[in-house]
Amino acid sequence: MISNIDREFAQIKDYWSPRVVADVNDQSVKLAKLKGEFVWHDHQDEDELFFIVRGSLTIRYRDRDDVVLNAGDMHVVPKGVQHNPLAQEECWVMLFEPAETKHTGEVVVEGTRTAAQQRAHLSSGTA
Repeated sequence: MISNIDREFAQIKDYWSPRVVADVNDQSVKLAKLKGEFVWHDHQDEDELFFIVRGSLTIRYRDRDDVVLNAGDMHVVPKGVQHNPLAQEECWVMLFEPAETKHTGEVVVEGTRTAAQQRAHLSSGTA
């Protein structure tokens, strides 16, 4: 499978709506465009890796200092740790996380896409 990251990002129309672009073993590689504030949440059983492709992102924590990431930076949010991503301007991010990871953990947010919805284009063969 060959994938061009700029073309993949061009397919993303909504903020905070990850799109699975590849699976590696039991991990999903997801792309998302972020802007504004998301929601406080955690992933009880999974770490989450953020790699910033374009722009900047602040990951706020309740129990530790915020982390500010810029293009080329990456950061792992440990499992079970509450966090809230915030992007003042549009930010392009690549996420690495177990395939079964729920988008917002156990927090229900209107518009949240299930893991199956995030990867629907893979099974349909559309980019």
